[in-house]
Amino acid sequence: MSSAPMPPDQGSAAAAAAAAATTTTAAEATEGRRLISIEELCFTTAMSCYEGWLKLDPAIGPRTMAMVTKFFSRTLEKTHNLKDVRETLSSSVEIWIWLTKDFAAAIPSLTTRSIGPLATLNDPEKGATPQESTALITKNYTSLKEDLQLLIKLMHIARNLLVVPEPEVAQDLCAAAQFDQMLYQTIILCVNVTNKAYDGDILEEGARLRLGEITELYKKLLVTCLQQAHNWIAKNDRNKTSFWSTALFDDETAGEEEEANAGAGDFRPEVAKIEVQNWIERNSRVCDKARQLLIQYEETLASRGFLPGNLSPISPLSWNWLPEGTIRTRAGDEEDDAKIIPHWKEDEPDKFEQDRAYGRVSREVDTWWLKVRDPNYDGWAVPMPLVEFAKQRTENSKATLVYRYAHSYRTDKREGSVYSTEAPVPPDVAAEEEHEDGRAYSQDYNDDMIEEEDVDDDDPYGEGLMSGLLTEVPNILDPKQIEALHMIVKSCILDNAGLALTRAGENLQKTRCRMFLALECGRSLLREILVFIAVWEKNEQSLIFQLTTQIVEAIHHSALIPYAWQSLRIPKDIISPAQTVLLRLVNNMFRARNADPPSPDSKEHLRDVKLLHFLFIQFRCRIVPDCTTLMHLQEQILKGKCDPADFPVDTWDMERAKDGLEQFLELLTTVNEVVETREYLIEWEAAYELLVLLKGLEAGVAKKPLVDLANHSTNEQTPDPSPSETPINSQRRDDGDSQHPPPPPPPPPPLQDPAHKFPWSDIKGKILHILAGLLQPPPGQSSPGNPTVQAQILHHQGIVSLLNCCVYDDHNRYARERVQICLKWLMDGSDAANNFLRELVAMTPPPELRPQSSAPAAGGQLSPAPAPTASLRIDGIGVEVKVQLRSHSGAGGGGGNNGSTVSRPANKASSLALPSLASSTAALLVDDLRNTASNNTLPPIQSSPAQPITTTQAARNRSEELLRDMITLADEAARLAMGRRIDADETEDEDFM
Repeated sequence: MSSAPMPPDQGSAAAAAAAAATTTTAAEATEGRRLISIEELCFTTAMSCYEGWLKLDPAIGPRTMAMVTKFFSRTLEKTHNLKDVRETLSSSVEIWIWLTKDFAAAIPSLTTRSIGPLATLNDPEKGATPQESTALITKNYTSLKEDLQLLIKLMHIARNLLVVPEPEVAQDLCAAAQFDQMLYQTIILCVNVTNKAYDGDILEEGARLRLGEITELYKKLLVTCLQQAHNWIAKNDRNKTSFWSTALFDDETAGEEEEANAGAGDFRPEVAKIEVQNWIERNSRVCDKARQLLIQYEETLASRGFLPGNLSPISPLSWNWLPEGTIRTRAGDEEDDAKIIPHWKEDEPDKFEQDRAYGRVSREVDTWWLKVRDPNYDGWAVPMPLVEFAKQRTENSKATLVYRYAHSYRTDKREGSVYSTEAPVPPDVAAEEEHEDGRAYSQDYNDDMIEEEDVDDDDPYGEGLMSGLLTEVPNILDPKQIEALHMIVKSCILDNAGLALTRAGENLQKTRCRMFLALECGRSLLREILVFIAVWEKNEQSLIFQLTTQIVEAIHHSALIPYAWQSLRIPKDIISPAQTVLLRLVNNMFRARNADPPSPDSKEHLRDVKLLHFLFIQFRCRIVPDCTTLMHLQEQILKGKCDPADFPVDTWDMERAKDGLEQFLELLTTVNEVVETREYLIEWEAAYELLVLLKGLEAGVAKKPLVDLANHSTNEQTPDPSPSETPINSQRRDDGDSQHPPPPPPPPPPLQDPAHKFPWSDIKGKILHILAGLLQPPPGQSSPGNPTVQAQILHHQGIVSLLNCCVYDDHNRYARERVQICLKWLMDGSDAANNFLRELVAMTPPPELRPQSSAPAAGGQLSPAPAPTASLRIDGIGVEVKVQLRSHSGAGGGGGNNGSTVSRPANKASSLALPSLASSTAALLVDDLRNTASNNTLPPIQSSPAQPITTTQAARNRSEELLRDMITLADEAARLAMGRRIDADETEDEDFM
């Protein structure tokens, strides 16, 4: 509640009395303690007056408040610029106590003036509605603005006081005065106010501006609180654990937490909370200098009854300054460097003594981690599923697609393992799977959905405030404001090189990282941090992206990315937005490794390989089957075998699936650049998944032509007539004939294609790029291509899939050029691939053109026959084009090939008048292979018989023969893929493909 200003004379008198009392206190207490500086005297006097302003005790007038504001501003400026002032104020116990008292008085006052009485905060039925809160803020605008500006300055000063040469002293004094508790409460207040869904649209302009101004001040105070919290925990393990405990252990969600973790390691948050608090108490000894300052303050000021009074005796730290025997001390002796061997006494009745014997932060956290970490942490317990299992997964996915999307939010009391890949199936289908191949993996890859009961499709995370002190912060602040939050998380969990272990051999950074994911508040915060990057579209160079990458690195060090991946799932999505961002960050992490790869026999390399192993399992057993299932349904709709209304997802869901698939392909591209990790992809037969995706895209998505002549011709046939060309009857009808109104204009085109026509743009190019990398020769060789990958592509019938990509598709530009590289390495040194191509060429000879007939003219002489025409599908053109045929004898065209006819073998009677773009692609293949030859040239196609043929020439002739076969095959494959042959029916074409 705002304080009513007093008349100037009364306010000045009260301020003078307070200043005199403070001065007298300082003078009387000089003996036995340090001298008080003028900055400390002015600042403590101003803070004592401000407490009176907030509590109306004593009542302070506006003139005094003007002086308070002046002292706050000067102190803030000095702490910014003067190192000695910061050191002096930071070592003053009185300063920290006054800061605590001012915020303790301000928080209830601000709460009442912004969102209603403090007692109603935890009762949703009695709390203020957004409309009521809006009315409160606009009503108390003036007093709220003044107080928020002063509190921001005070929090800035508190932040600056922690930037000193000995930060541990100021950190300990801050904790002893319990200012950290006021910091938590201030963050909660800022989140509660800024997270309200204010109905600003119904307000008049002035009220809306006032509401926005107060909201921005609360955000600024929140940012300053996060900065102060970061400085308070810097390089201080006790403060980090204390802050982490407050931020993650949410009493209101304890019951939900226990139920949610029932199948994820049986984590008990209430037990872990007690163990963490016991660890904080065992490590409650402050540094020697801070302890001396606290004892001196209690003996010289507090014991005499002077302001600001005694330190709180209830803190775990209070034994540091209270006389011996006043309170029981259970802290450990930090001077004892003897190592502790953790020992768990199951039958110990005293929980504190049981935890002391264990020595580590929390046995509950340690036990949970052992159960949920990567199963391959100590070895290779979970193998890579075979291709046969992946094939069966795809078939199961196709059979159960509609069922799964109709039951995405089923309720199940079990949660799958972190390696989950099996999708829920109807009972009848599940019974048939008992005897199928790959059943041995069903236990390790059980895919029970995450429990999501009564979740709205548009709001998968629920409504209202989420659990945790910090979880809502990413929804409130923008990228320039939120940096401190990411720095706090990084500071608490990132395992920096060379970090010292505790006496019990514990890495506290890793322990806090495990707490981060063990608790629902931490998982929620991680999800919001990841989604924040997607919402704000942050790139790899931004500080937020780099900090989040380091957070993911810390999770990776604890082997918890598999668990995090599972916790970020959304049942209705193939891959959730948070999982997509996590993949992007992992990819960025691997890309940094490529610049300085670790040794193949190092622990770091093995850890990366195990992470890649897990992610590729997800790619093989969930992502590819589900994506290809959607492509299969697109194919059924494209062929008219299925109703478009049966397509189970919308365009937004398709975009999510494509984004996730793209990130997986980006990750495979990155690991494919390093020889050591590329070998794993080859060993796991990654070519199979890539070819499956190519086949699915080819069948399910219609190619987009470069030029759509159908629409072009329609526009040309119905031009808008000019006024001078308007027919007279039309003019008369427009003038008065209302019985024949003009036809309505055609409806505008839709903004986007329906979901079943989703093009999966640019996916083919990424797949072909990876295949080309896998086909590269082994290290240290320039030729031939990788024989293992060549055999894999042949085994999975991938050549035809590659050739199908030769047809121009505007959804996948430059795919043709990438196919050239793939074919180059595929044919290089592979007799099987060469023979396969020759067999394809032999099976599909170029079509013979129909013979032309001539009718005798009058007088018995033959009249010149008109030039024959045919309809042809041209690569890159959206409709059939009428083309003129002519023979090589020169009839109708002079017998020359000026570049406008299709190149045909010499034994053909005629050629087409327009070129096929597939022939151009074949020419590009020739150029590419020639440019990569050792001498950059190839001999003539036919050598002179007078010259002897050497061995080198024979080898080159074999290469030329192969090139001719590839040219012919590429041309035929392109035309056949477009579904049109001049002299063959379409049934033959489909059988061939």
